[in-house]
Amino acid sequence: MEKIIAIDKSILVYLNNLGSQEADWLWLIITKQLNWAPFFILVFYLVIKKIGWKHFGVLILTLSFLTLVTDQFTNLVKESFERLRPCNDPSLEGLLREVKTSKSFSFFSGHASNSMASTVLIYLAIKKYYKWATVLFIFPLVFAYSRIYLGLHFPLDILTGYVFGATFGFIFYKIYLKLLVKFKL
Repeated sequence: MEKIIAIDKSILVYLNNLGSQEADWLWLIITKQLNWAPFFILVFYLVIKKIGWKHFGVLILTLSFLTLVTDQFTNLVKESFERLRPCNDPSLEGLLREVKTSKSFSFFSGHASNSMASTVLIYLAIKKYYKWATVLFIFPLVFAYSRIYLGLHFPLDILTGYVFGATFGFIFYKIYLKLLVKFKL
């Protein structure tokens, strides 16, 4: 396990140091979910256009519960593992570009898990309508990478968040389909 953690730290230092002060402002914008609102509105518009308001209502209900479960489970894991964030890890002092700091724990990334979970759910709901639907996965990739760039998460935090999020996104997609059948939509 120590070897994995050492590799994780090495990859973090490398990726984090690819950044520059000139680009910091952009990554600070990218990391805030609210700043993605225009993207979400566009996606929701395209979803409604294909599946209609009733299906969209069920999708939003499912997405809300998915986000609640993913977020709370992520917080439970963070409190259980208590892995320090890179910006608070004494072994990385002076090696990182700390653009932003946080006092909470690192493992695993809520940004990664929530963004991947919601993307998987929406992707599965619309993939038969849009050939380009895989483009949606740019969101969790860029959104979660911002956490490495800012010095807030290790790559393993991101990868674990992706796996957890993708798994729960798929599970909640199956729940969404069952709800459509139950409500005869």
